[in-house]
Amino acid sequence: MSLVSVHNEWDPLEEVVVGTVRGARAPVAVGHAGRTEGAAGACHGRRRDAAPVLWPDRVLKETEEELEELCEELRGLGVTVRRPRTRDRAACADVLGRTDDGRRPRAGLLTVGDTVIETPTAPRARFPEPFAYRELLTEYLVSGSRWISAPEPRLTGAMYDPGAPPGERLRELEPVFDPANVLRLGTDLLYLVSDSGNELGARWLQSAVGGTYTVHPCRGLHAPTPLDLTLLPLRPGLLLTNPFRVTGGNLPAVLRSWRRIECPEPAGPVGAGDAPHRSTWTGTGLLVVRPGLVVVDGRQRELMRVLERHGVDVLPLRLTHSRLLAGGFHGLVLDVRRTGTLETYRF
Repeated sequence: MSLVSVHNEWDPLEEVVVGTVRGARAPVAVGHAGRTEGAAGACHGRRRDAAPVLWPDRVLKETEEELEELCEELRGLGVTVRRPRTRDRAACADVLGRTDDGRRPRAGLLTVGDTVIETPTAPRARFPEPFAYRELLTEYLVSGSRWISAPEPRLTGAMYDPGAPPGERLRELEPVFDPANVLRLGTDLLYLVSDSGNELGARWLQSAVGGTYTVHPCRGLHAPTPLDLTLLPLRPGLLLTNPFRVTGGNLPAVLRSWRRIECPEPAGPVGAGDAPHRSTWTGTGLLVVRPGLVVVDGRQRELMRVLERHGVDVLPLRLTHSRLLAGGFHGLVLDVRRTGTLETYRF
C-alpha cells in the first residue's frame, strides 16, 4: 500500500516530512557581471565563484529547536514525522555550481494523490535540495507510490527577464515551477502563474497528473511565490485569503462560492537580521493538521482570534526567524499522507 496519499490541503495528517536548517546557507544571487542582484535576479541562484553566505549560528540553533518542537507536537497528535538525513554538502554541488540553501521538503517536492513529483524549480540554488530525501523517496517508491521528476530545466540567462513586470519575469522557454505554486483541492489543482512558475509549468503538470485532475492556472494574484500566503483552504468551503492580494475579480473561479476569512495584517518581530527574504506575510503561513485545527505562529494573535471565531482551533508554536529564512510552517513541511479519498469540491 502506497505510503503517499494526499488529496487536499486539509484532510487529517498521518505522515509528514519536516525540514531542517542544520548547515543551511543563504542563496546568493550574482549577475553575469559579478554584482549582487536584487529580487528580480534572485532566480539566477549562485554562481560558482560566489562565496557561500552562512546564517548566524544562533538563528539556526533557535530555528532547529522550534522545528523539533513542531515535530513533537505533531507526534503527540498521532502524526508520523520524518526528517532529512545530514549529508556532505560538497557532494551536492552539480557541474553548474548549483548548491542548496537548506533542506525544505516543499522547496522541490510536490505530493499529488499517490505520486511524489520533483518539480523544475526556478532558483538555480534549489536544484540539489531533493537529494536530501532520496532515501525517503526510495522507501515511498517501494511501498507502491509513484515517483516522477519533471525535466531538469537548464535555467540559462535567457530564461529570466528582470526588466519585465512582476509576475512575468520567467520566459516560456521550458517548464519551471515551485511546489509552493500549487494548492490541492481534490480533483482541482490551483497553479500560480508568477515569477516562480510559468505557463509551461502548468502545462507540464497537467500532462503529468492526467485527466483525473484539472490544473487551474491562476493569474493576477501575486507575482512571487508562495500561493499559500495569498490563499489557503482550511476545510471544504472555507478559505483564508490575503485581503491585499485577493479580490472578487481575481479569485479563482473554483473558489468563488467558498466562504472567505480575510487574514489580518501580520504582527510580531521578523527575527534576526536586517535583510529578510520574504514579506511580513510569511508569519501567517499555516499548517492544517485536520479540518478545524491549524498550526500557527504564536505571535499572530489577531489571526488566531479570527480563526477561532470561525470555528478553527489553533496550535500556537514558534517560528521566530521565518521571514529571515524565507519559510513558514506550511513551506517547511511536506505532507506525505492524509486520511481521505479523492473528491471534487465545488459548491
